[in-house]
Amino acid sequence: MKVLVVAHNHPDFHPGGTEIFAHDLFLSLKERGLEALFLAATNRIHRDPRPGTAFQGLPGASDEVVLWSGHFDRFYMSQTDTYGVVPDLKGLIESFRPDVVHIHHLLLVGVEFIALVRRLLPETRIVVTLHDYYPICAHDGLMMRTKERERCDAASPHRCHGCFPEIGADRFLLRERHLKTHFSQVDLFIAPSRFLKERYVAWGLPSGAIEVVANGRPAVPAAAHRSSPDGRRPVFGYFGNFNPWKGVTVLLKAAARLADLDGFALRLHGGAPFQAEHFVAEVDELAAAVEPHVVRLGPYRRDELPALMAAVDWVVMPSIWWENAPLVIQEAFRHRRPVIASGIGGMAEMVRDGFDGLLVRPDDPSALASAMREAAETQGLWDRLVGGIAAPPDIGEVADRHIALYSRAGRMADAA
Repeated sequence: MKVLVVAHNHPDFHPGGTEIFAHDLFLSLKERGLEALFLAATNRIHRDPRPGTAFQGLPGASDEVVLWSGHFDRFYMSQTDTYGVVPDLKGLIESFRPDVVHIHHLLLVGVEFIALVRRLLPETRIVVTLHDYYPICAHDGLMMRTKERERCDAASPHRCHGCFPEIGADRFLLRERHLKTHFSQVDLFIAPSRFLKERYVAWGLPSGAIEVVANGRPAVPAAAHRSSPDGRRPVFGYFGNFNPWKGVTVLLKAAARLADLDGFALRLHGGAPFQAEHFVAEVDELAAAVEPHVVRLGPYRRDELPALMAAVDWVVMPSIWWENAPLVIQEAFRHRRPVIASGIGGMAEMVRDGFDGLLVRPDDPSALASAMREAAETQGLWDRLVGGIAAPPDIGEVADRHIALYSRAGRMADAA
């Protein structure tokens, strides 16, 4: 079986959860004897174009290809460079001739890529993993209203026009039909959470065409727990980039309420790339107000994670949007750290309140501070929650599940 794995970036350039999982799956497929090719799209943010071809190589990786895609319509998720990118994609497909094309995101690649594969190789099975809500929501796939900080329950042309008054409802209807027309050619969709599947079913995709498969993580030894002679666990960690939707400002406001907590420390791991100046300034101001309890450690490499986890007792995931299946939660559980998370979306599906972590009301610094205080001060709570943690699925097991689904994808499409 030959598999073309497609993502909207490469984890070496942009280490987001989708890119990391797609690449880990690609490597695991190869370990299982499949012939696989990884296609990662990028643009000028990470690489400059090269003359003559849209493709670029990666040092020491002959089966990984970078597609430079600087001309892309984000609203329609459409590849507009029909004279540059599309012929090169056509040549790649015809040369590699995959049995399965597994698409992890359509940003930069373009939704028309589905039709291109179907036209060139009619028997090839097309699988799409729905990692977020980009096809449903034109607001960067967040399903957050553009005014205030309101979460959106459902999309419709009229409701989306309310978020973007300059874009007519008719264009949102065209966008929806454009995407669904291409999605009708997909053999199988995969969702890493039941919550995300339910959102896409509500949007109009057939329930039977979407298989729920949790993401997986490579097996690594768990980081040692921090020594605590008195049994208290007041050290918290945040992992991931900072943006307005990840809730880091909520976390810092909660931290300000915990300055009196003996031994309290909040270790922030991550940066704020491509964020607005006013947001970065707000983070700086809030963090400075809680010094020395807040320690900012900046971005980190994946190989540094065990050592960083070893310094914290808890991992906090305070996102205010409908996170789907955050790898940070799986990484915390891999290293046997209980998670304090917002009780919405895929987070509420991954963290079992009172069993392996604590769930709190989103976007509420007071509620988050109360949960963190309870976590630090309640004797025996940390030990009980650590005892309830189950290791996340191993990436090898997840790869086996995908291979089985690849084999069934064509038959599933025929039945649908």
